[in-house]
Amino acid sequence: MEQIILFAPLVGALLGGFGWKIMGETAAQWLTTSLLFLAAILSWVIFLTFDPSAHANGYYTVEIMRWIQSGTLDTSWAIRMDRLTAIMLVVINTVSALVHLYSFGYMAHDENFPETAYKARFFAYLSFFTFAMLMLVTADNLVQMFFGWEGVGVASYLLIGFYYKKPSANAAAIKAFVVNRVGDFGFALGIFAIFYMTGSINFDVIFGEAENIANSTLTFLWRDWNAAEVIAVLLFIGAMGKSAQLILHTWLPDAMEGPTPVSALIHAATMVTAGVFLVSRMSPIMEFAPSATGFVVFLGATTAFFAATVGLVQNDIKRVIAYSTCSQLGYMFVAAGIGVYSVAMFHLLTHAFFKAMLFLGAGSVIHGMHHEQDMRNYGGLRHKLPYTYWAMMIGTLAITGVGIPLLYLGFPVGFAGFVSKDAIIESAFAAGQGYAFWLLVISALFTSFYSWRLMFLTFFGEPRGDKHTHEHAHESPKVMLAPLAILAVGAIFAGMVFYKPFFGNAKYVATYFGTQYAALDDYAEEPQAEGAENRGDEDQNDEANGYDAAEKSYDTRYAFAGEPGQGAIYVSPDNTTLDDAHSVPTWVRLAPFFAMLLGFVTAYIFYIRKPELPKQLAQQQAPLYNFLLNKWYFDELYNAVFVQPAKSIGRFLWKRGDGDVIDGGINGIAMGIIPMLTRLAGRAQSGYVFTYAFAMVIGIAVILTYFTIFGGY
Repeated sequence: MEQIILFAPLVGALLGGFGWKIMGETAAQWLTTSLLFLAAILSWVIFLTFDPSAHANGYYTVEIMRWIQSGTLDTSWAIRMDRLTAIMLVVINTVSALVHLYSFGYMAHDENFPETAYKARFFAYLSFFTFAMLMLVTADNLVQMFFGWEGVGVASYLLIGFYYKKPSANAAAIKAFVVNRVGDFGFALGIFAIFYMTGSINFDVIFGEAENIANSTLTFLWRDWNAAEVIAVLLFIGAMGKSAQLILHTWLPDAMEGPTPVSALIHAATMVTAGVFLVSRMSPIMEFAPSATGFVVFLGATTAFFAATVGLVQNDIKRVIAYSTCSQLGYMFVAAGIGVYSVAMFHLLTHAFFKAMLFLGAGSVIHGMHHEQDMRNYGGLRHKLPYTYWAMMIGTLAITGVGIPLLYLGFPVGFAGFVSKDAIIESAFAAGQGYAFWLLVISALFTSFYSWRLMFLTFFGEPRGDKHTHEHAHESPKVMLAPLAILAVGAIFAGMVFYKPFFGNAKYVATYFGTQYAALDDYAEEPQAEGAENRGDEDQNDEANGYDAAEKSYDTRYAFAGEPGQGAIYVSPDNTTLDDAHSVPTWVRLAPFFAMLLGFVTAYIFYIRKPELPKQLAQQQAPLYNFLLNKWYFDELYNAVFVQPAKSIGRFLWKRGDGDVIDGGINGIAMGIIPMLTRLAGRAQSGYVFTYAFAMVIGIAVILTYFTIFGGY
């Protein structure tokens, strides 16, 4: 089953991409899509039936083939099946299958390719991208993971630049490729450092040596560092590139040049989550690197805030959602940085559903509005596109975190984002990360504002822009609406259904991820019935701090007790953030909810009650507005610091190095020195025998003189 899941997309990519002329474009589309749905169905079977307790250390491997084996280096290709892998298989294959189906309608008629076949190529690229992601998440060693990592980069380059006739699409593809190479260089250095320290790139060996790595030093950049800290930072630099974190984030919004289904596949649930998966997979190393994880938390929170501020003023509907993705990834890294890897994966899972739905919903709007993407030219579309409207409404309710705070029915009641995003915010507070906590709450406010701004500008108010376009606006075909309906189910229920195994307590989470747990010493050893009167002083203190006793159906508190490499994630026994997050004060649990309400009310006033306010505010605060509209001027800064100097060096090497030195040298030799030597040699050819005899005598004299003087040596 595992081999079918892995290779089905590859088979589809090869047959559809190279055999479409034989089978036809339509058959190629159906073949690739059918194989993806097969992989998705089998992924759900594994996800729902996988039992970590049935396997040693909570996982098993399926060997595919042997590859390079030299000394301690063993790069055998195998599938590592554990809870992390099962989660990623569901996310990748489900979203990819639905994107394939959606693309039947969206790519049916593309004005960029009026006379050429393009559908088979597009579907083949999608399937190849999916295969590369599956290679990444099923990897049993770092070389295999890096193979998938780079394969995803190649596939994203092909997909972002799919409209190769557009200069902007080519530039965006190159930008994404180059920026990711910076992060990938850090990842490669991390792999080299791990092999240097352990003599292996296999996860079992690396995780078993985690404590030894933490107690070792590594010379890097001319000084000695703690080896675990260096490795963790280098791995995170790789994650920064793929997951578009601040500094290496600039490629993400430009990647909107690709077709909208590509945006959903790359930016919703697959490529950009690879970094979060990497940090979670390498949790045995990250847990021994407190400085590195502190940096992860800081950068994640800063990215969440930065992207949310930029999303406030963007006008392209896809760019708003792209910056939203960047912001939500920051949430995930905060969770991973404070050691609640299960919560990071929880938000990754729920985010996949509602963000894919928002991207595909935006694609439906663009399709219905004849490829108009500027929200300022929308308005009043809820009657023209009713199904798309309700799908995007559900996605908006999910991403903004709509739910019923403090109500606990064995799980919090609310949309997916309400459950998983609030879990991260509460965990940040419990971990004592005040900077991250407040930035995430503010980001939640901004997320609510720009999400409702998108809804109000698109579906409410009077029609704006081209009148002809509005008159001919139409709902998308059923093949595009069906994926939205399926994703809507996940956007509504995923948070509530998967709450306990991802965020219940250390006992639930440890069991679900296949590691060990133990009761904390200062709590009762045996669970007590809900509402028991002898809960103890600690429980009464929890209630005094605003902790809802109904949520806590257990009185025993637990901590992780597994060893590195045991189970899908490793959490230090000293890290009790997961359980502490359930005991935060009531105001902490209410903070994101009221931030969401404030963002909604502000957007409602700005774009429904007083739509003239945004323009007035933008004019009054022009410097701030331009600062946000231009994305904090990161592109301009990088252009001045990196791009222009690189171009100057290139021009110098071209004109002086290539033109003057290389071309000039070759031309000088060919057209100057050689003719001169030829003329001198021509003069020696006098045609007289005595001249040649004289030259021979002189030569013999020189030879005899040489041997007379140096012959003894």
